[in-house]
Amino acid sequence: MAASLSDYRAALTTPGAAAPVCASVIGRFPIAMHSLATLLYVREVEGSYAVAGAVSASLLVGTAVGTVVQGRVLDRLGPTRPMLLLVGVYLVAVAGLIACIEARTALPLTLAVAVLTGLATPAFEGSSRALWSDLVPPGPRREAAYTYEAISLETFFILGPALAAVLVLATPWPGTAVVVAASAEIVGTTWFALTAAVRRRSARIRDSRRAGSLPVEGGLLGVFRRPGLRTVALASLGFGLVAGTAEVGVMAATAFAGSPAAGGVLLSLWSLVSVLTGVLYGLRPWPRPLHLRMPVLLAGFGVLVTAMGLVSPIGSLALLTVVMMAAGALITPQVTAHSLGVEQTAPADSATEAFNWMVMAAVLGVSAGQALSGTMIDLLGPGGYALGGALGIVVAGLLWLRRGTIAATDPARVPVGAAP
Repeated sequence: MAASLSDYRAALTTPGAAAPVCASVIGRFPIAMHSLATLLYVREVEGSYAVAGAVSASLLVGTAVGTVVQGRVLDRLGPTRPMLLLVGVYLVAVAGLIACIEARTALPLTLAVAVLTGLATPAFEGSSRALWSDLVPPGPRREAAYTYEAISLETFFILGPALAAVLVLATPWPGTAVVVAASAEIVGTTWFALTAAVRRRSARIRDSRRAGSLPVEGGLLGVFRRPGLRTVALASLGFGLVAGTAEVGVMAATAFAGSPAAGGVLLSLWSLVSVLTGVLYGLRPWPRPLHLRMPVLLAGFGVLVTAMGLVSPIGSLALLTVVMMAAGALITPQVTAHSLGVEQTAPADSATEAFNWMVMAAVLGVSAGQALSGTMIDLLGPGGYALGGALGIVVAGLLWLRRGTIAATDPARVPVGAAP
């Protein structure tokens, strides 16, 4: 089912949507900015991509674990109170991380504080997405809302790192980008938690829990026990791996070409291409079912990022730009497919937890990609990040082997009149 531009407009202007949408723009913007800002900050202080990648990876590992734990709590307690508590803990943790970096403390201590900061980072991406089920009815408008979520999330994944790079390079103190990211997290999360729509959702969840009518996915893994959702998470992991590799690789490639500031510009252009293709993706129905689209999109993304790595040692920014923009055209279609995959494979009452599993997978992928890219660039030069793209192709192969777990729930595979 395709969504028209009027569906996007209707969804975003639904009564009660404006405040949480604006708050989520501020609070989610640093989702990928924080990690790259930390990486570049440590790189400036320590002079090593390997050390910087380790600190950034630790932050993202903590974020990934915290995302899932928070998602389960938010599904059971409602978003408002847990989010406000997290804001206070996060403020203390990020101040401690900055202090460790500035004091150049022993690496194990810095890594531990980075993990703690990640655990405390407010993760309301899932709550933002789940809120649409309260605001708009099923149909094209809700699909438009979910596509908007995918487009905005991917915009933040690409534009955030671009801003981080600019702030690190253009301001006197390399920690400026970390402070900006943390401030946006705190302001956006606090505002989102206090909006009327979120408070109503929290009250409804609390009432359902008291009445004993709130379904709970038990066990350590919760909703992640569902095979289809694990496959969607694998796709998200592969996407994050390739994207994280490219983010660090582009910065190294432009520095090698003699224009370090061009890295931020290229990442911004990447974001623009991603948004434009995302809108086009949402305006028309796609001919292939979801379980076939996801591995093909990831494979194409991996091939193009591998090509980016291979052309980087040439030092031609024009050639790198052409290949990079082609890769950017495959970004939002992947994230939209992941969001639709969560819709198909997870129960509505566990929507926040399910979506946060997907975010966790993407964050872990970005973490691994950044760490791998930094290490390979130190060892092999600006083209070393091609390995990350190649690994993305491998993940796409694994995704193809698991495609049947999504096919069973894909509406394109369900006969008319049959129950999905």
